[in-house]
Amino acid sequence: MKILLTGAAGQLGRELKRSLACLGEVVACDRSQLDLSKPETLRDAVRAIAPDVIVNAAAYTAVDKAEAEPEMAGAINAEAPGILAEEAKRLDALLIHYSTDYVFDGSKSAPYTEDDTTAPLSAYGRSKRDGELAIAAAGARHLIFRTSWVYGLHGANFMKTMLRLGRRSCETGDELRVVGDQTGAPTWTRHLADATALILARKDIPNGLYHLAAAGATSWHGYAEAIFAAARAAGLMEKLPVVRRIASADYPLPAPRPANSQLDCSRFQRDCGLALPDWHTGLIDCLADARF
Repeated sequence: MKILLTGAAGQLGRELKRSLACLGEVVACDRSQLDLSKPETLRDAVRAIAPDVIVNAAAYTAVDKAEAEPEMAGAINAEAPGILAEEAKRLDALLIHYSTDYVFDGSKSAPYTEDDTTAPLSAYGRSKRDGELAIAAAGARHLIFRTSWVYGLHGANFMKTMLRLGRRSCETGDELRVVGDQTGAPTWTRHLADATALILARKDIPNGLYHLAAAGATSWHGYAEAIFAAARAAGLMEKLPVVRRIASADYPLPAPRPANSQLDCSRFQRDCGLALPDWHTGLIDCLADARF
């Protein structure tokens, strides 16, 4: 099996490079080798590699910056995945792509299913929704995994930001203010990558859209407190900072966030016989041997 991996230097891409290695030849491309912000360059590159599987881990993820750069977000998150899907169809290859809970507006009181209507609140969310539609329209064999609140040991993410701010807070005595009225499931990149590899190793690979996120749910405030507790248990922090719960309205950002980001992953569990561990278990495992 020949696998083309985009975004190989990103937080998910680095885990995928490790997880996919046992399945065959992995052609791992970072932005310098395959730039999704220049979609017009992708066709020749994909045809030269001629993969059996394309795993697209590249994405524009600067949620607030996307409000000022909707064209760039759209090129990377929508136009480029559509081209990758068209090339996958031409090669009879499988495309695996990762999307987001931000395609929903967060107004539902229960976890979102794959059949719920999308209504993104932000330019980032719209670009990811458009990428899903472009892939489906291309008619290629594909798997789109919607996930939520992704974190890992590489790249920029909420967990690493909290660790940095928490250490500073312990030094200065200042309290941290974290939003407590948005809920979701923090999902470890390693769990996403390992699940992707397990699906690719199957003889009967499914097709279509699936929700794939950690089990359980918490708020950003609850997540922050869990990060600090796990970091202290792992010897990464000596003290726990004071974390005050605030409302979203008290911390305005350029891009609105969905209040409810919970994803119903029962379809993936039913069709694939897999489920990601609870978010809290993933966080503890992630930090258990980490050094920052």
